[in-house]
Amino acid sequence: MTVTDQRLIRDAFVAGRWRPAQSGRRFASVDPSLGQPFAEVAECDAEDIDIAVRSAAAAFPAWRALKPLDRGRIMLKLAERINAEAEALAELDVRDSGKPTAIALGDVRGSARYFEYYGTMADKLQGETIPLGDDYVSYTRHEPFGVVAAIIPWNGPINQASRSVAPALMMGNAVVAKPAEQTPLSCLELARLAFECGVPAGVFNVVPGFGETAGAALVEHPLVRKVVFTGSVETGRLVAIAAAKRLIPVTLELGGKSPHIIFDDADIEAAANGAWLGININSGQICSAGSRLFVHRSVHDEVVSRLEQLNSTLSIGPGAANCFMGPLTSAEQKEKVDFYLKLAEQEGATVRIGGQLLPDLPPGSYTRPALLTGVTNDMRVAREEIFGPVLVIIPFDTEEEVIAQANDSEYGLVAGLWTRDLSRAHRVAAQLEAGQVYVNEFWAGGVETPFGGVKNSGYGREKGIAGALDYTYLKTVTLRLRPDPHPATPAPSTDSE
Repeated sequence: MTVTDQRLIRDAFVAGRWRPAQSGRRFASVDPSLGQPFAEVAECDAEDIDIAVRSAAAAFPAWRALKPLDRGRIMLKLAERINAEAEALAELDVRDSGKPTAIALGDVRGSARYFEYYGTMADKLQGETIPLGDDYVSYTRHEPFGVVAAIIPWNGPINQASRSVAPALMMGNAVVAKPAEQTPLSCLELARLAFECGVPAGVFNVVPGFGETAGAALVEHPLVRKVVFTGSVETGRLVAIAAAKRLIPVTLELGGKSPHIIFDDADIEAAANGAWLGININSGQICSAGSRLFVHRSVHDEVVSRLEQLNSTLSIGPGAANCFMGPLTSAEQKEKVDFYLKLAEQEGATVRIGGQLLPDLPPGSYTRPALLTGVTNDMRVAREEIFGPVLVIIPFDTEEEVIAQANDSEYGLVAGLWTRDLSRAHRVAAQLEAGQVYVNEFWAGGVETPFGGVKNSGYGREKGIAGALDYTYLKTVTLRLRPDPHPATPAPSTDSE
């Protein structure tokens, strides 16, 4: 599976085998480190989606009937296989997305961890018994939906695919995944490995294509019973509307403009390093990036100085060169970042470093990380998601002020704060409007910690036990054990019907 200079050809993976698009069309996958195509991938549409979904629906009953312990063993075997092929899988993401090799390897290891975590959980999730008296036995069951549609983003191809696929399979669902057209290759390989490790044909299918054709057809397919989507707010709304028409559940993770707060009593060196990593990892292309940095006015200049120093020493280059920062994943994303840097100057902000052309690099989608000072929270650069290495820095004076500004956003994915005062940490964390709050370490947590947003950052949860339960519906079963001594007397009811 090693990537070579020879152009790769990849078809869809459906029902345990490679399958070209029914139309015969393919699209190019571009290496953003070089600005050149290096692979051709099947361009699937509604006809291919129908084949994949029907395959999943046919495979679902037997997979659901398999003992949870046996499903878990298959997933543990897949986790081992992912780790064994980590370098080859990472190389695909490096070529497809431009991310540095070290980051890509971390994503692959995280992918394996999802299957390991949920594989060991498969036989441990239990329902509850409900006390109704000696005449009844009442209990709950977590039931799989059936066919789950997973629409995968381009910023963490194999990692975010596994974040959705692992819990869905563990709970007994079948999956049809549509990877982002920018980064389809590692998800396709994941499906192949899953099949080779014992996931039955049809239980996990990957159908590459474009959102307006393959993605829309997947969400609208009548046999799909649950949708999980990670991407933009605009597309998320369309997914939610399509799912609502059929009254099926959706998990949406739609990005953010996450506040990152440094109080005056923080460890300033650690906080500045954390803020820098919080915006620059993966070239800033992370939905939970700490893109709005609020710094107490008394330490503002020191933090900015430290950030400038870190930016000036950062290495940038092709993903395969394993510099700290690779290119942005597409030319379109580079244009978006450039637009916001120009907008920042028009709004009156100061661009400190960042955005300059890099003449010594190949003609890829490169940009330098940018620091923006002189920003107020009402500027567009402070309110709109840029999805690149652009950090806006806003000074504040009081705790009440910074909480109000942090919450003054349409997003609510994550928030971070740095303080040595534990009372303040709990007090502020309780008031921040975000699905998760990190204290004294940005991105603290792991596969075990539930992840998701509020407001325009979406709804539903992934990761952890909560993420597994989001791939089930709750069924209540109630049995009467003894005959009713007064059958003609209506039973009392608290139902509103």
